[in-house]
Amino acid sequence: MNWRIAVIPATLIPIIIIIIQFDIKLDDVLAIGVVPFILAVLAIMVKLGLQGIKLAYIARTFLGPFDSIKRLTAMRVGSEFIKFTTPMFVGAEFAVIYYMVKKGISTSRASWVALLDIVTEVLAGGVLSIIAGIFALLNGAYLVAAIVLGTSVTVTTLWVVLFFASSKHTFQLPKGIASLISKFGKERGIKYVKQTNKYIEEVCTMSRENIHSKKSQKVFVVGFITSLVSWLFYGISFLVIAVGIGYSVEFFESVLAVMGANAIGNLPITVGGSGLAEFGIIAYLNNLDPFNFVMPDTGLEWNAVIGWRIATYYIPIAVTWILLVKLALGKYTKPATT
Repeated sequence: MNWRIAVIPATLIPIIIIIIQFDIKLDDVLAIGVVPFILAVLAIMVKLGLQGIKLAYIARTFLGPFDSIKRLTAMRVGSEFIKFTTPMFVGAEFAVIYYMVKKGISTSRASWVALLDIVTEVLAGGVLSIIAGIFALLNGAYLVAAIVLGTSVTVTTLWVVLFFASSKHTFQLPKGIASLISKFGKERGIKYVKQTNKYIEEVCTMSRENIHSKKSQKVFVVGFITSLVSWLFYGISFLVIAVGIGYSVEFFESVLAVMGANAIGNLPITVGGSGLAEFGIIAYLNNLDPFNFVMPDTGLEWNAVIGWRIATYYIPIAVTWILLVKLALGKYTKPATT
């Protein structure tokens, strides 16, 4: 996990380039004001908190009260550190699975809960990102629309199809990958292939047993709505900063801007979408022109974008790291039985 800390400075490189290129000074960033900055931080923490509450709801519904809502929520928030420090914002589900397995939950059951959690998250974010892409397309921003729709449709379709297909088909490792692992890993490789295929089969079996039940359908709907609301708070995080510096932006515009930026940030080019998300915001709010980075007198200023990024990315990185180390990666001692 230490390497993830080492990559954090790499996320600063695009920010530094932007600061130098557009001559942004510390006073410019501070000009957004303390109150808007704090409100943006609170908005993003509400978003993360809703994600945590959703995971706790899903886990306790299917697995029972094996852990407190508070700890499950905090653990899920902490797992976001992994997403913040990887390309395409993936990896949080592995921390969730690891934590629940430590608590005595089988890997297959923990994976089912993590899968349901991530699918509702991706679907809600995907719907909003697709709307943002369509909005860009209708406004003639074809390059922005192509990137946003390309990434959001691909990622959303992949997860949703995988989720629902798992209830009808039992997946296995692709034969080519299994052969390579078995060939180079020899006996140990063959063992890993068998264990992985058994694990995947168990997850598919759980999906088949649960996905069509009324309980699962209710959990899916509640999870989707919760995720939708959490993404709206992501939009609010930028709205409060933009309004704070006097930029005229409406709630719907702010949501589309951050969701478009989030989709662009999903491109596996930089860690945590650093640099991509900032340019995505500008592309949406500066006449949807991705190559027009010169801010007019009445337009959005780069200091608002940089301030928003600090509030919604670098501050949460510190918070999620603390929670990840304390909960998901911390030592756990099973209570003694009497």
